[in-house]
Amino acid sequence: MTLRRYLQLDVFADRPGAGNPLAVVLDADGLNDAAMQAIARWTRLPETTFVFPPSQAGASYRIRMFSPRREVPFAGHPSVGTAHVVLEAGLAQLNGGQLLQEGVAGLLPLAVEGEGAQRRISVRTPHARVVEIAEHPAPRLAAAMRGLTPGTLPPALMDGGRRWWIVELASESALRGATPDWDAVAALAEGTESMGLCAFARADAGRDYGLVVRAFVGAPARFEDAASGAANATLAAWLSHNRALPGSGGRYTVSQGREVGFDARLHLRVDADGDVWSGGQVCNVVRGTIDWP
Repeated sequence: MTLRRYLQLDVFADRPGAGNPLAVVLDADGLNDAAMQAIARWTRLPETTFVFPPSQAGASYRIRMFSPRREVPFAGHPSVGTAHVVLEAGLAQLNGGQLLQEGVAGLLPLAVEGEGAQRRISVRTPHARVVEIAEHPAPRLAAAMRGLTPGTLPPALMDGGRRWWIVELASESALRGATPDWDAVAALAEGTESMGLCAFARADAGRDYGLVVRAFVGAPARFEDAASGAANATLAAWLSHNRALPGSGGRYTVSQGREVGFDARLHLRVDADGDVWSGGQVCNVVRGTIDWP
């Protein structure tokens, strides 16, 4: 019998059921790549992370991330959720209010603000770059955007470790009421080696968030992401590039997931150096052990 500490969380949420689920396996030494992939396939969650002692000087811990299909170099909600677990388990101590995560994407700092249920954790995401800016109208996006009213900014293909087409829609209601053409989104994703379409709109007046985001993943699977830290970080980089960030001081809040039964809140920050920090609150849902040889 090989028992390892195991948790399931809701990330970017102030209550269970609102955010993006994540499984975390502590004490992961001894698990090979095949075993980690098998566990991630078994959990059937968007990602499962595995925590190891650090191998680089200064790192707080080492992480591997797997979707049910493959290893993932970087994703936002697994980074934020795993940092939460590591802190609660006492496996690392804050240094100047930060942790340093070691992973496939390199060493990434995570900032921790507040305590207890109000604690927010944000990861400094890998730098995103502009791959392509499409014209209005954009012929290669026409099928994927059929029936959608575009906003002010032109569509752009951004690469932040994963590629996303970033598309602004004219209003919150237009975005919330949108029904994606999944065949077209999948064709766009496969034809441009991207995840798919990250659509956003400015929030209506009086909301407690500045943007609404919907992330339509076209490949390798077809689904709408409940809350994507990486997609939102890539969007933040595009908005910063255009000097079009909402909010003030480079900070704003995103609403994502309502259309698929969730209600996540993501907190984005673009600092003075142009780095994007993506984060939010984390809720524990399941605590226990996993028996996996």
